[in-house]
Amino acid sequence: MGTVTTPPDEQARSIFADLGYSLAGDGAEFSATRDWKEIRVSAVTEDVDSRDGGSYRCFVTWADNADALERQLRRLDPPYEWAVMGVEEDGDYEVARAPPVE
Repeated sequence: MGTVTTPPDEQARSIFADLGYSLAGDGAEFSATRDWKEIRVSAVTEDVDSRDGGSYRCFVTWADNADALERQLRRLDPPYEWAVMGVEEDGDYEVARAPPVE
């Protein structure tokens, strides 16, 4: 697996581009837009800053960190729809979706 301190931003960009999203921004924070939906994507390793939102957020982390990140976000209960994507170095990934905001 990749170094835990390095966010998987290249993997996140590749996945969203392969899914047909247009990407804007550099580094570990970028936006992914397709049709009417814009998602703020954050590639992270451990702790997450969940304060700044928008309507949709996707936090991308290494697969080994995905469960812990999902638990952290559930505790923080941010006021937007969010998902956690756990990626492997080889490009495989799994997405955990949170329930929609009511």
